[in-house]
This record gives sequence, C-alpha cells and structure tokens, in this order.
Amino acid sequence: MKTYLTGIQATGMPHLGNLLGAIKPAIDFANSKNDSQRFLYFIADYHALTSVRDPQKFSDDTYQVAATWMALGLNTENAIFYKQSDIPEIFELAWILSCHTPKGDLNRAHSYKAKRQANEENGKNDLDHGVNAGLFNYPVLMASDILLFDTNIVPVGKDQVQHIEIARSMAQRINQYYGPTLVEPQESLSGSGQYIPGLDGRKMSKSYGNDIPLFVPEKRLKKLINKIKTDSREPHEPKDVKDSLIFELYSCFANEDEKKSLAKRYEEGISWGEAKATLFEKVNDYLVEPREKFNHLMENRSLIDKELKLGAQKAREISSEVLKRIKKNILNF
Repeated sequence: MKTYLTGIQATGMPHLGNLLGAIKPAIDFANSKNDSQRFLYFIADYHALTSVRDPQKFSDDTYQVAATWMALGLNTENAIFYKQSDIPEIFELAWILSCHTPKGDLNRAHSYKAKRQANEENGKNDLDHGVNAGLFNYPVLMASDILLFDTNIVPVGKDQVQHIEIARSMAQRINQYYGPTLVEPQESLSGSGQYIPGLDGRKMSKSYGNDIPLFVPEKRLKKLINKIKTDSREPHEPKDVKDSLIFELYSCFANEDEKKSLAKRYEEGISWGEAKATLFEKVNDYLVEPREKFNHLMENRSLIDKELKLGAQKAREISSEVLKRIKKNILNF
C-alpha cells in the first residue's frame, strides 16, 4: 500500500491558490482511492505557532481550514483527516529527528534563509532578529509529519520540494545508523508544478497580500477580481491570452470549450472589465455551494470537531505503531 500525505498550514481562510494548487487535486485524488492507496490530509496548526500569538485567531484559523476541506467535498471515508496537534507522536518523533539532524541542514532551509535575508536588507545587525526556535526547526516538525506515517508520496508545490528533500535526508540518516527504520518519502509536483498567480502576477500568497480568499461574500470576491493586474490595451484592441492573469485563472476553472470561447473574445478585443466579469462569474459559480457549506460548518463547529476527532483516532492507530518501531530500533525498547 502506498501512503500519500499532505497538509495545509492554519493561517487563515485558504485562497484560490490553495484550492487549485493543493486542496482540489488532493480531494480528487482521494475520491479516486483504491485498495492499494492510503491518504492522510492534516491541518498543520502547530506550524502556525511560529508566528501566531492570538489564541482566538489560532482557533478560528484552524476551523476555517478544516471547514474548507469539508465544504469542498473531502470524503473522510476515503481519507484520514486530522489536526497535527491531536497527534502527540509527531512531537516525540520531532525531538528524535532533531537529535540526528546537523544544524547546517537547517541553516540552508528556505524559510530561515529568507528571514535572515530580510533582516540583512532591513539593516539589522543581528541577522537572526525575530527568528524563534520554532521557525528554525520548522523543517524538523514537517519531516516528523511525513515520516511518522510511513509516507511514500507527498504532493507539493515546487517551493516546498526542499522540505521533502530534508525529510528524505533525515530518514536516510536514521536508516544508516539503525538499519531499516523509516520510509524515505518522495515529492510529487501537482500538475505542472506552476504557481497559481495572485492579483499582481506573483505567486498567490497571504504574505504578498495578493490572494483571493475562497469564501468571502460575492461582492468582496468581485471587488478582488477587479483588482487583477492588466495592461493598458483598450477595448476592441486584440489581447494575448498568454500574457493574461485573468485568462490563466479562468483556465483553472473552465473546460476546453469555455477556454476556446474566451480566447476568441480576446482576439476580438474583449475589454478588461468584461474579462474580469467573465472570470468572476466562473469562479463564483464554482464557489456558491461550497461557500454555503463553509458558512454552515463555521456556525456549527461541533460538526468539524466530530470529523477531526474521528480522523485523529485513525491517524493515531498508525502513528503509535510506527513510533513503537522507531523507538525499538533507536532506543531498544
């Protein structure tokens, strides 16, 4: 049996980039499950502690992520769905991995290097200013998320590949010391591995402030789509779909006939306002039903709690056995 695992950090309402790059492919994959596959999807809530200092926000963000997966159609009969914080074995394994990981490996982690670079650009004398141990050890906790479940495949965006490489390196090192102990995971790029563009053309990200949250009200969704960056070409002037953020996002939701139809309108000189209106209608149609489910779940959080509790029970059946094997090999008990 091959095990697939993916997670999403609890940092607020997921956006279109999360939907298209991770959540939808993962749900579609799980819903096509066969007996030779096992799927684990988790909410990486403790990862958020590297930056979140508001308990209410921490809770709300976690519920929003859970409600998003459920509203978008995750079948929990086909996938084990749980919160990271409900699996104590993750944190025990993280310490074991920390004790076998060279500091130099963590020095090279993208998240840590980015923080140091930002400090340098901002003229900080201490390049580790604002870096907590959680941020520095982030790759260790992520590796524990993966290795604890004998994960074979981790679907990721290309900016996350390094984390899988680090986890694989940790597994290899443990196996060299103690014999076959951990499964060495492999990354799998979703689709083409390309980023989902945000309002300004960069990768859609909350940190850039260019994201489109999934379940905002229709008026807010329309307003955000109207902010998408365009060029100065006038109405009736032919436009190139290859250079259009609007068309790129539209293509993520449309079928081939719909894409051909909009491409023809581009050639005929559709105005940017009309193009944005067409994108809004397509995205909104896709989100109407999930938005209603999301709002219902957020108003009835006990429904979310029930699913996550069941998922945690299933996950711990796996994690407890794997940790026993690891401790037997490493600690001889």
